[in-house]
Amino acid sequence: MTAAPPLGPPLGPPLAARLGLAQPRGATLAEVDAAAALQHRVDRKYLVPLDRARRLVARLADSHHVLDLGDGRRTTNYLSTYFDTPELGAWRAHVQQRRRRWKVRTRLYAEDGLCRVEVKTKDGRGATIKHALRVPAAEYGELTAHAAEFVDQVLERAGVPVTAGELTAEVEVRYVRAALADLRHGSRVTFDGALSCRRDGRTAALDPGHVLVETKGGARPALADRLLLGMAVRPVSLSKYVVGQSLLSPGLPDNDVRRLARAHFTTEAHPAPRPGQLPAPLPERTPAA
Repeated sequence: MTAAPPLGPPLGPPLAARLGLAQPRGATLAEVDAAAALQHRVDRKYLVPLDRARRLVARLADSHHVLDLGDGRRTTNYLSTYFDTPELGAWRAHVQQRRRRWKVRTRLYAEDGLCRVEVKTKDGRGATIKHALRVPAAEYGELTAHAAEFVDQVLERAGVPVTAGELTAEVEVRYVRAALADLRHGSRVTFDGALSCRRDGRTAALDPGHVLVETKGGARPALADRLLLGMAVRPVSLSKYVVGQSLLSPGLPDNDVRRLARAHFTTEAHPAPRPGQLPAPLPERTPAA
C-alpha cells in the first residue's frame, strides 16, 4: 500500500476550538514524552458529550499542559490500520474480555509524516503495554519484513501465539486527537474527535456531538477520571478497532461492543478507493446547536 494521500483542509482547528484548547499551557512533545510516555499503563475510556469534554479541559488547565506541536497546532490527524488473523483473534480476545489481549497496527501522524508500527498487549493484571517501531511513511498500512520481525518478537515475549505472517489489514481508523499531560504525576488524557472506522467500502462514524476520551495512567484513577465521574460519565470498554470490525463486518455475532457503538456511531457506504490508495477522509462535522 502506498503512502496516504493528502488529507485536504486540516480538520484539527474546529476540534481545538470546541474543546477550549487555547486555555491550558502548552508543552512540547519532548516534555510530554519525558514525563508521561507511559509504555506500561492502565487505560480508561469514556464517550463524552462535547460540552462536558470542554468542561473537563477547563478543570484540568491548572494541573495539565496541552501538547503543542508548534505554530499553535494542538491537534493531530491520526490514521491507523489494524491487522488481525483470519479468525479475528485480536477482535475475539477483546469481545470475550480475555485478560491477555493484543493489537497490531501501523499508525500515521498525518501532518508530521511520521509512521510507526505499534503492538499493544495487556498483561495478566490488565495493564496495557505498548511497543513501537518507527518506519518510513510509505510503509503505512503494511507490515514489511523488518516490521514483521518486530511484531513477532513483541508477541512472542507477551506469550501471544500469533505471528506477523498470519496477519492481514482489516480496519482503518481515522480521527483528530488532542492530548493533555500532567507533567508532575506522569498521566495523560487524550480527546479523539471526527472518529471514523473504514472497512470494505463502508464507514462507521462517531456522533459528532461526542468525543472519545482516554485517560492513561497508573492503577489508581487520576484527576481526569475523578472529574468525569463527578460529571456522571462512566468508563466504557471500547476499542476503535473492535467497533469498526463489529459494525462493518457481516456475520459477526452480536456483542456488547456493537450494542454500545450503535448508540453513538452511524454507518454508511463510501466510494471505493483507486488501487493502492486510501479513501478520502470524512469531513469533520459540526454538531447541531
